[in-house]
Amino acid sequence: MFEALSSRLNGVFDKLRRRGALTETDVSEALREVRVALLEADVALPVVRDLINRVRERAVGQEVIRSVSPAQQVVKIVNDSLVEALGGGAEVDPRTRALDLNAPAPVAILMVGLQGSGKTTTSGKIALRLRGRDRKKVLLASLDVQRPAAQLQLQQLAGQAEVASLPIIMGQAPLEIAARAMDVGRRELFDVVILDTAGRLAIDEALMAEVAAVKAATRPHETLLVVDAMTGQDAVNTARAFQEKVGVTGIVMTRVDGDARGGAALSMRAVTGAPIKLLGAGEKLDALEDFHPDRIASRILGMGDIVSLVERAAETMDQAEAEKLAARMQKGQFTLEDYASQLRQIGKMGSLSGILGMLPGIGRMKQQIDDANLDQSILKRQAAIISSMTPKERRTPELIKASRKRRIAAGSGTSVQEVNKLLKQFDDMSAMMKRMNKLGQKGLMRGGLGALLPGMGGGQGGPMGGGRPGGRRPF
Repeated sequence: MFEALSSRLNGVFDKLRRRGALTETDVSEALREVRVALLEADVALPVVRDLINRVRERAVGQEVIRSVSPAQQVVKIVNDSLVEALGGGAEVDPRTRALDLNAPAPVAILMVGLQGSGKTTTSGKIALRLRGRDRKKVLLASLDVQRPAAQLQLQQLAGQAEVASLPIIMGQAPLEIAARAMDVGRRELFDVVILDTAGRLAIDEALMAEVAAVKAATRPHETLLVVDAMTGQDAVNTARAFQEKVGVTGIVMTRVDGDARGGAALSMRAVTGAPIKLLGAGEKLDALEDFHPDRIASRILGMGDIVSLVERAAETMDQAEAEKLAARMQKGQFTLEDYASQLRQIGKMGSLSGILGMLPGIGRMKQQIDDANLDQSILKRQAAIISSMTPKERRTPELIKASRKRRIAAGSGTSVQEVNKLLKQFDDMSAMMKRMNKLGQKGLMRGGLGALLPGMGGGQGGPMGGGRPGGRRPF
């Protein structure tokens, strides 16, 4: 999300940085380009106007024009304004940024939205998160009697999330199902009851009346509106209508991985007053992120999101396996089985493009990354190659000669060239591990990166040390 906007804004700020000292004219010209970039990203016009005015008031002042690094000052002002537009800021109640479960059990969460927005899948995602991360006892209940098999779909999702689902009784109306769900929640001591309501293809009186009736009967602590980010301004209009006619406490945006513009997210808080609480990026049940305005603003401006990357790694990495691998690497013992383990751990964190998008400055390299065709299939192909080897070959790659390479390529559905590439990468990584083990911590501190990479340092193996050229590099 925000790829196009991030690219445009970084282009504008790069121009400012090249100018050094700035005049008011420079700032005004830059803001005109920022305005066009926001409009092209599908941000609502009133939101664009308000954001630009806010930035102009702060940026066109003597403290910016005369500052040591005026371009950086402008970037900071735009960043702060984006955070405010996205619903952040120091004065914002932290409870509005995440699911609020501070109520007597069972806490009712009402899921509302149009048909096709991803409401049912999102209900399953939230249930999985509450069970796994928050250790809550969750009950899922489908109130959708309009769509064929909707109740069965939610029942299946409940099974995948390993939470309870309300037994299906054919012929019951939504209000009856809701009342039964809350009754079961109280009697069986559930912490949270998630009520998945029916949607429509478009907003109509029948939809609003049904949602309002269920809300009045269950008195949910959270009413979450699920909107599809791919629909752009239609998502904003949907949110406005639900907020006016039903009232929502938060918004969940789905399919954000497919929306390169991101204007709906920037418009949502300002237009509706309701905070975005969660982001859905993919169909998998664990593909759900908390919405942090400050981190999103950093991503937009190409400053990365290291905090989210570390959090995702902590959630998905197997700590015991990682510690065991680290101990083996410190001893210089690194096999293809260890490499396969690393590939599996990285795969759990999501798409490579998503991971790279959280690193600072990567936005500027987007074209090179796209050209490199980095995707999840690379990890899968390499894992398949290693799986096609025998245990002995994984532990002793030196055994893998021409005939074995052909067998491995055939067994993994890849080419001999790809097998060679994997073995070369592994060979380079092993060489680095051995150098790390040989140098030790003190040696690394003295020599830095140059001690690990022949050709970069001033030692015997480097070009400055008079040693033989053409030393092997790990990357």
